[in-house]
Amino acid sequence: MTATPRIDDPALSAVALFLDVDGTLLDIAAVPQAVSVPAGLRERLRALSRASGGAVALVSGRAITDLDALFAPLRLPSAGLHGFEHRDATGLYRRRRLPSAAALETARGAMSRLARQHPGLLVEDKQFALALHYRGAPQLEGTVVATMQEVAARLGDELDLQRGKMVVELRPVGASKARAVAAFLEEVPFGGRMPVFVGDDLTDESAFELVNSLAGLSVLVGAPRPSAARRRLADVAAVHAWLARLQLEPAAALRQLSDPAHGESVREGASPGEPPGSGMRRQA
Repeated sequence: MTATPRIDDPALSAVALFLDVDGTLLDIAAVPQAVSVPAGLRERLRALSRASGGAVALVSGRAITDLDALFAPLRLPSAGLHGFEHRDATGLYRRRRLPSAAALETARGAMSRLARQHPGLLVEDKQFALALHYRGAPQLEGTVVATMQEVAARLGDELDLQRGKMVVELRPVGASKARAVAAFLEEVPFGGRMPVFVGDDLTDESAFELVNSLAGLSVLVGAPRPSAARRRLADVAAVHAWLARLQLEPAAALRQLSDPAHGESVREGASPGEPPGSGMRRQA
């Protein structure tokens, strides 16, 4: 990767903006299919993409087809399923090595059996990854995590376990948001720019760490918690307000995050490896 620009460069043409979706751009819903895109958000993202020369990308746990359906007719460069699939700024699509049908069926069967035994659990089938949500039964966190750890141990060469807010996911080995961002930074128009990554969940931590190593801006959305992110925005509404400011006053918006006098640090000297409370989530 080429060197990143100075952090005080005010131009959007010097920034590569990477945005998580659920919990960052969109409020979390009881089930993933129930999210809604606020009025004006599509046009805001379109305007930022144009102003930055196309260097705005979605980096999500959702599949790219799901992202396209949510934000239609807008189609941004996107990384889906935590980086398993990738679409660059030219529209070229690629994906990592597929897990076997047998591995996916084993994971699907284990999740489905647990969901049948315990009302409140929800299985989300993403075709190449599977997620078990326990937002409807938070008391089952220990059972869900232990069961999915056993399944992941059996399928460790094909599927990795990923925890999130009120969710445990089995995703293809080698996929991560850090790798997704790194891939974009090797491409036009993202290469050579200062990376800014905004996300809310444990699934975003690898991207925070990568962006920090490149002298970029890592931004946690939500309540303070142990995290690699160095700045914080309070909630989804705060993200929308910051994006509006970024469109109109790029220098001021970047200073808001880069300057400790303006942005709020979330560095707490603790490892982000485990969630701070009893529950996590889904899509990221």
